[in-house]
Amino acid sequence: MAVAELAAALVRPEAGPVTAVGSAVIDRTPPAVRDFAVRNFGTADKLVLQLGILVLLAFLAMAIGVLALRHRRMGSAAVLVLGLVGAVAAAGRPEGVPADALPSVVGAAVGVAVLYLLVGRLVPGPRPAASAVERDKGADGGFDRRGFVVAATATTAASAGAGLLGRRLTSSVQAGASASRRALVLPAPRSAAPARPPGADLRIRGLSPFITPNKDFYRVDTALVVPRVDAGTWRLRIHGRGVARPVTIGLRDLLHREVIERDITLACVSNEVGGPLVGNARWLGVRLADLLRDAGVRPPSKGGPADQIVARSVDGMTIGTPVEAVMDGRDAMLAFGMNGEPLPFEHGFPVRMVVPGLYGYVSACKWIEDIELTTFAAYDAYWVRRSWAQQAPVKTESRIDTPRPFASPKPGIVPVAGVAWAQHRGISRVEVRVDGGKWHTARLAAADTRDTWRQWVWEWAATSGRHTLEVRATDGTGATQTGARAGTVPSGATGWHSVVVDVP
Repeated sequence: MAVAELAAALVRPEAGPVTAVGSAVIDRTPPAVRDFAVRNFGTADKLVLQLGILVLLAFLAMAIGVLALRHRRMGSAAVLVLGLVGAVAAAGRPEGVPADALPSVVGAAVGVAVLYLLVGRLVPGPRPAASAVERDKGADGGFDRRGFVVAATATTAASAGAGLLGRRLTSSVQAGASASRRALVLPAPRSAAPARPPGADLRIRGLSPFITPNKDFYRVDTALVVPRVDAGTWRLRIHGRGVARPVTIGLRDLLHREVIERDITLACVSNEVGGPLVGNARWLGVRLADLLRDAGVRPPSKGGPADQIVARSVDGMTIGTPVEAVMDGRDAMLAFGMNGEPLPFEHGFPVRMVVPGLYGYVSACKWIEDIELTTFAAYDAYWVRRSWAQQAPVKTESRIDTPRPFASPKPGIVPVAGVAWAQHRGISRVEVRVDGGKWHTARLAAADTRDTWRQWVWEWAATSGRHTLEVRATDGTGATQTGARAGTVPSGATGWHSVVVDVP
């Protein structure tokens, strides 16, 4: 495994066998299982998967070791099979190339040699009975104890050395990308974000801040190894149906276009009712619609032949977005800044898509490198092939942030507060009720834009006992959030968020 990871550092980190197999598992995971992982492990779901793979490999290694003691060649064959699984997984990824199979092949070859050597020390074949002196030296019949210990120690040292060297090489390869991010100077926006009105942030203890810090912003993607792309070599290609003038553009070209700054709330379709997979940030970038128009693209409403944008990431992810939504006047962006700094690598550096009003899986392509104009009838993007809806506008949602579930607030006035969102429609009203009683209108924070979430608070005269608090929101069109419970598949969860508290 260590040698395979060292070889991956020379090819590319994503070709390592653990990463390749883990990515293949993600690709084949049913939506219900994926939702379970996100719901229970959050952003640690990838770490849990990788640890699970390593634990499974450890058990397989022990089983192969026992097998090799009796059947040396069968043990070696089993190691080769594991290497083949890693090779096929790596080369078979959407972004995979034949060279991605090399780390697993090299690792398997080394594994076979090591296994053959170590088993040979344990079972070297018939040999004369050892003398007393030889037994003192560790050679007792067919068991060369000293030779085995020396060989195993050397193998352990070589493995550690290979692992450390692989990490060092990977770090040196990624150093260029990190340096390019540090060197990036964000331009001043020609179109700045509208001034945030006083009172947009209620600043209530326990309530989510109006702007989500980068370190707290949710991350849901399939990348086991976060891509680190050098901003200097990054290129974006725009092509496909209705593209009169295909475009290839670099980051420097984007920085010289009209730069806009906007506050936009993003939400993940995997977010359960009341869940944490939503955040609000200030994004800096360029209008995607302007780039498309420069390439000669027309939306379907104006006779364009393409109704879908397929955005491709450097890690092979495909995201399908309605052309009409990008070109209808909303602030759909190719963003390179987030909350006053270049995009973090985890959130798509150097460039990602941001489209207000749509769930991330149909709009928010990170590490973007290709935009193809096509139709929904002609192509299903990654998540659509896995049972999710082709088009998914964000649903009207609300959440209670404080008090927390099973909290024990004191009797008296208790602020019940949270956030509500209906991107590109806005929030016009939030209501709260206790124990299924009448709905009470909450006080709304000042509205920023219809593309951001809105804070709210209701002063509750709490009495002793166990109580259930519920919340619902009404969007800018007058539509009230439904109380009917539905899961996240295929187009987002519905229902009212509820919190149970015990007042002493």
